[in-house]
Amino acid sequence: MKNIELALMGYVAWTLLLLLMLVGRRSFLTISGKKAANTFSTDGEDLGGFDQRLVRAQANCVENLPIFASIALYCIFKQYHAITDKFALVLLAARIGQSTVHMISTRTLAVYARFTFFVIQLAIMLEWLWCIFSVK
Repeated sequence: MKNIELALMGYVAWTLLLLLMLVGRRSFLTISGKKAANTFSTDGEDLGGFDQRLVRAQANCVENLPIFASIALYCIFKQYHAITDKFALVLLAARIGQSTVHMISTRTLAVYARFTFFVIQLAIMLEWLWCIFSVK
């Protein structure tokens, strides 16, 4: 498996893991009678704390997945592995890092770290696009 393929499947798996955590947490709250199933807000604001950060971390993954997947699938289809494989796993690590920091803390230093992880992902995808459009 090429690095870009591993990164794409890893990104999808990470997004699903966060979703499973979210479903598990909400199911527990519903089954334990602490919250009615039809009263959860989509942004997690009603729960606050970790639960709200989990909702946002999962939503961030979902929001960025189409961009990453589009570039990754195009490069896989065109066999542009030389463009993507060098930094594909770095991008995945940055995504996991961003989500993890997002769930752990909202302190200023954590926000800076989260933003840094996001910028790393953005820079890698922009570099890939530059290389794709430079191919003759």
